[in-house]
Amino acid sequence: MPKSKQQKQETLSQTTQDAKDAKSIVFVGYHGLTVVQLEELRKQLRDEQVKFQVIKKTLIKKVLDDVKLDVDVKNLGQGLAVAFGMNDEVSPAKILAKFQKENDALQIYGGVLEQKFMDEDQVVALSKLLSKPELYAKLVGSINAPVSGFVNVLSGTMRGLVQVINGIKDSKA
Repeated sequence: MPKSKQQKQETLSQTTQDAKDAKSIVFVGYHGLTVVQLEELRKQLRDEQVKFQVIKKTLIKKVLDDVKLDVDVKNLGQGLAVAFGMNDEVSPAKILAKFQKENDALQIYGGVLEQKFMDEDQVVALSKLLSKPELYAKLVGSINAPVSGFVNVLSGTMRGLVQVINGIKDSKA
């Protein structure tokens, strides 16, 4: 059933808002995926707070023009869908690249990061970066390493002192 003009306008305004709020955008082709595969992809993306929308090229062209992004939509390929990364720049690319390895039918066409268009290779390279939680964990581990090393050194000194005292005690007994 075709959408009414009001429904189209609501979709346009919602998608425009998503594009403005998104930290990164990835364009994919979904032709060849089964409904089950597409639902699994949507679930994985939802878990990481990535909005995924199947969209017509004319509509996404209007959205990208409204947010002042220069992307040649006509050359993006068949069956266009868009993933908007709302919390993390890396998560849409990471999830889609992983899903593409498991399902050859998914095609990554490109993306947008920091108001600049990226081709497929750059999106795949972005997917290999660590996400924010992983980077935070590494940072905490790096900060914690010298402290735990210092504690180990101090406890080693105390352990050595206890062993010397035990040795003296054993030799006198």
